[in-house]
Formats: sequence, structure tokens, C-alpha cells
Amino acid sequence: MSETDKPARRSAFTENGFRPTLAELLQRIQETYLADEIPWVVGYSGGKDSTAVLQLVWLALAQLPKGAARKDVHVISTDTLVENPVVAAWVDRSHAIMGRAAAELGLPIYPHKLTPDIQNTFWVNLIGRGYPAPRPKFRWCTERMKIRPADTFIGDVVRQNGEAIVVLGTRKAESTVRAARMNANETGKVRENLSAHSSLPNAFVYSPIADWSNDDVWLFLMQVKNPWGYDNKALLNMYQGASADAECPIVLDTSTPSCGDSRFGCWVCTLVTQDKSMSAMIQNDEEKEWMAPLLELRNLLDEPDHEKRDFRRMGGHVQLFTQADKPIPGPYTQASREDWLRRLLQAQEVVRNHPKAPPEVRDLDLVTLEELHEIRRIWVVEKYELEDRLPHVFEEVTGKPFPARKLDDGQPFGPAEMNLLKQVAGGDQMHFELVREMLEVERSYRTAARRAKLYDRLEDALRRSFYESVEDATERAVRRRTLDNLLDEVGAEGGNVTSAATAVLIQLSAGDES
Repeated sequence: MSETDKPARRSAFTENGFRPTLAELLQRIQETYLADEIPWVVGYSGGKDSTAVLQLVWLALAQLPKGAARKDVHVISTDTLVENPVVAAWVDRSHAIMGRAAAELGLPIYPHKLTPDIQNTFWVNLIGRGYPAPRPKFRWCTERMKIRPADTFIGDVVRQNGEAIVVLGTRKAESTVRAARMNANETGKVRENLSAHSSLPNAFVYSPIADWSNDDVWLFLMQVKNPWGYDNKALLNMYQGASADAECPIVLDTSTPSCGDSRFGCWVCTLVTQDKSMSAMIQNDEEKEWMAPLLELRNLLDEPDHEKRDFRRMGGHVQLFTQADKPIPGPYTQASREDWLRRLLQAQEVVRNHPKAPPEVRDLDLVTLEELHEIRRIWVVEKYELEDRLPHVFEEVTGKPFPARKLDDGQPFGPAEMNLLKQVAGGDQMHFELVREMLEVERSYRTAARRAKLYDRLEDALRRSFYESVEDATERAVRRRTLDNLLDEVGAEGGNVTSAATAVLIQLSAGDES
């Protein structure tokens, strides 16, 4: 099929033309806004779709009669703390300009920057707790870092006002999955233009550009000036820089290709095969060479990591793959977590001191000081890593002392004592971990009037670290699985056990100390 024979892509503006269609949409937004007293929450990521929606809402409110725009419009942006730094800076600047412009025009539009709780940040979970880099089957990051902060904010609006309307830039053209979900939601509309939120009671979703194409979005952004004074052409340039072929043409009609497929998100994301947008930014713009250490670290996170992880699961037990006598790897080991911290701080130092880094990057925190304090607390208090290695790693990489907080005034053990204990253990890491944990558990009960659960905690420590080696742990787990299977078979047979089976059960049970 030749280029001239290809059908034109569908556009929301084809039937009635650009200006009449836009005027009709703005009127519909006004009617929806004025229909009740429910406050709006507009999701704004700084990307093209959310910019288009916020621009439409802003224009609709600005065209209302004076004093008619009474109910609040909250503009929320979620900063996961691992956003692409270029996009994060773009959103921060946009918020500042937006807030001033809304105040000057007397519009009830209020920007809010949301961040995850310290317990839910990426580095606290990966470096602190040892969660492996996210994978499609262990996608622990999205709910903690993106969904929960937004849901908390919307929930607060609902509690204060009874209801909330969430305005989003979701479009059916983004994917077939998105289209199917949006079509399903439309069947349950509670009111014209509004559908029930999938998880938040008394919250409703409004998607003004649901039927727009990528090209429609760009056409609108290029034809209509940004009302809060930001530069949509700069947004176009950012998308162009994030396209592998640096092509992102001005959309003049539906036959012109757009750059709508460029995606921005967390620079550490391992849920995609590769970070195409960051790779393209570095490739297309010499001024963005400073981002190379971030891309390198992201690619390291995406490599196979079984050798970096403990053979025990987070709770300390050994779990085997279903079809193999091999342990399912658990969290990152202590050594791996220290290595990730070192690499992260090294990348931060390179970025901050890169000759081509812009001024706003000179103080860039790839990991915040609050996160470092929480990581240190988890290592020492929750994981019993009394060596307290974080301050040492920090000073080793940055050349500056870590502003450490006192964790426990009564802690008699420190790096010197742990080094001595490690020497006594003679290189047996599990023996060292066992004694270290038991010493700390016993110490934590030193002033307790009742020593309830002390023995349970000591027994838990023994269960975690009594193994002689990974091979020993695997062998015991295989025996335990065989024993469980035999017991299941006995149960299925109504409890009839042959003398041979009895002997096997006794032998297996005797060999399984755990």
C-alpha cells in the first residue's frame, strides 16, 4: 500500500473542524464543572496528555463569568523521587508558574506535589529492605510510589467534601487494554461524562479527551497557547529529544506522524525492556550527557540478579522452584545492598560534578538524606547489621562525613565488635549472622520486666541461619518437600501407610531438623 493509499488516522476534529469542536468541548467541561459543588482533582504529570487536559480545564474556567468558578481544582503531580530528572524539573517549574498565574487571575486552581511516604520509596525498599528490582511478576513499586500518594490525597478530598471528581488525560488510543477498560467504565456511568472510580468510594472519573488521538493532542497544544504561561513548544522539544530518531514534527493534519509514543517515567524502571526516552535524550543532546550514569545504573538493575540475592526468602525460609531442586532467590544480600548504595552515590557524585550538567542538577539528590537515614535504620535495627556500614560507604564515596543520627544510646556493639565476631566465625557468614542476631535479640530484652517472646525470636534466628551452606539448605528443603508430598499421599489414601513408606517417613523426618 502506498503512502497516498493509506487511510487517514481518525481525528476528533474531522467532523466539525478544530475550532468548533474545541468550543463544544470547553462548553461541556464548563457544564460538568458547574453541575455540582464537588471539587476536582486533575492529574498532571507534565506530559502531553495531562498538559492538554489541564489546559482545557484552565481555559474553560477562565471563560466563565466572573465569580462563577468557585469550587476548587487541585492539580496533583506524583514525584516518586526517581522520576526522570529532566521531567521532574519541568513539572516543578510548571507548578511554580501555574500557582502564580492562577492566583493573579483569581482562578481556584492549586498545584500539589505528592511524594511517597519514606517507607515506600524505591531506594528504601531496594537498598534498605533488599527488594529485588521490580519485574512484571513482582511489581512492588507502582502501588507504593505512584498510586498510594494520589489515592491518599483524593481520599482526603473525599473526607473533607463528601465526594471528588478526578480529571484525567487517559485516552482510548493509548492502547487496546486502556480502551477496553475505559469502554467498560462508560457502561457504569453515574452521570453524563462521569464514571465511578475503580477503587475509591465517592470518587468519580472524568476523561475529557478520551476520544482524542496522539495527533489531536499535539495539534491542540501547538495551536492553543498555554494559558498559565508555560511553553508547549518546549514540551514538544522534550518529546523530540526523547524519540530515538529525534523526529517529532509539528502536527498540521492527520497524515503527519506524531511523537506520541515517547514515554517518560521513573529512570530506574526495570518493567520495560529499555529506557528508550532517556537513551534518546543522551543520544540526541550533548547537553544531556550527564544522564549517562543514571542509564548505566538502570541497566545494571535490569541484569539477572540471582547471584546478588539471598537463598532464603524475606522471612528466612527456603522455598524451592516447583520444577527444580533449587531455592527461589530472596532479597538482596547485605553485600549486594552495600554495592547498590555505593553505585548510587557514585552516580550522584558524577552527575553533580558533570561539566555539562545544568545548574538545577548541581544539587540533585538521586537518594535523599531522609531515605539514607531510613536505610541505615533498617540495616541496623531490623536486619541486625550492627556493623553500621552506611556512614562508612557514604564517606568513602562522597568524601564527607555522614550526618548520622543516634539509633540506640544503649548499643554496646559496633563495627569493631562485629569485625572481631566475624574473625571468630572464621569466614562462615551464616554462623556470623546467627550469633550477631542472637546477641542483638538478647540485648534488646536487657531492661524488659517480662521477656515474652524472647525464646520465639531466638528460635526464629536459629531457623534462619542454622544451615551449613546453601547446598545444605537446599538438601533440607528437598527432603521437607518430599516429606510433605508423602504425607499428602497418605492423607489421600485414608491414612493407610505401608511399612516401607513408614520407614521413609521416619528417615525423612529424622533428617529434617527444621
